[in-house]
Amino acid sequence: MKRTVIAVPMGDPAGVGPEIALRAMADPDVWKEGVPLLIGDLTVLEAVSEKLSLPAKLRTVKDTSDIAGSPDELPVMDLGMVPDPASLQVGHVSALAGKASVAYIRKAVELCMSGTAAGVATTPINKEALKAAKEPYIGHTEMLAEMSGATKSYTMFLVDKLRILFHSRHLSLKQAIEGLTTDNVIHSIETAAKCLASIGLPAGTIALAALNPHASDGGLFGDEEARFLAPAVEEARRRGINVVGPVPADSVFYFGLQGKYDVVVSLYHDQGHIASKTYDFYRTVSVTFGLPFIRTSVDHGTAFDIAWKGIANPVSMKEAMLACFRIAPLYRPF
Repeated sequence: MKRTVIAVPMGDPAGVGPEIALRAMADPDVWKEGVPLLIGDLTVLEAVSEKLSLPAKLRTVKDTSDIAGSPDELPVMDLGMVPDPASLQVGHVSALAGKASVAYIRKAVELCMSGTAAGVATTPINKEALKAAKEPYIGHTEMLAEMSGATKSYTMFLVDKLRILFHSRHLSLKQAIEGLTTDNVIHSIETAAKCLASIGLPAGTIALAALNPHASDGGLFGDEEARFLAPAVEEARRRGINVVGPVPADSVFYFGLQGKYDVVVSLYHDQGHIASKTYDFYRTVSVTFGLPFIRTSVDHGTAFDIAWKGIANPVSMKEAMLACFRIAPLYRPF
């Protein structure tokens, strides 16, 4: 039986991506699930491996029909974007690193679209480095959507029993609130149901997080619940979706962790991020739905201040790989 292959672009080479990818891929638990293929620069990976005295050997993969390896011999697809690691400003924003990180992701998308890889587990990239390289992207999600031809993409966080779908992502809090409408909240509730269905899970109960303290206490602390959120829940129920809310945000995520809700719809970026990362920063995994393939990711950044120092924690990367192996074979795009 052919083993599941996932693509692992190594992220910004000047950040912690190469290190956490190497360490996570050397964990035997990862290899029990399938074959992770690291996409990046062999010169950089060798430099990191030598500096940190990592024991695993690196094996260059040229023929995608025969991708294999082990915790002791890690398969690497070398793109040659950084011929000389000495030219790389480790721990700093650079156009070279930004350009390289985009190339790694593009190759990962190609492997998924060709059927060679079942999904992608990404390491951190840096938005400032992308800008320095004059790349037209603000992050992974937008980049993956454009490269794969997807017209939509949705972010969900997973950690233990807690699943969080984000109604909005990279918006200021003011923009996120001003952008609320009944229709777009209904869309997010429907999307949460579709995400579950796309990986073979029953719809279960979806909870919509409230915006204001105590879900506004009947209008004492704002009126967004009455104007947008409650009508959205009512209409979604009319359409056959099992949804409750708006549930006060100071309790909804706790109940999600207890299994009371199958998905919590978070209204803005930090509402859900704070909940999941406070519970378990390293094991929270970001999953992108709506693409032609599944994408999982660590939930932290490039951490330039500790890059190549041997202190970056690889647990989030390991969890992202395990989640990709688990979800990718089940995923049916929608």
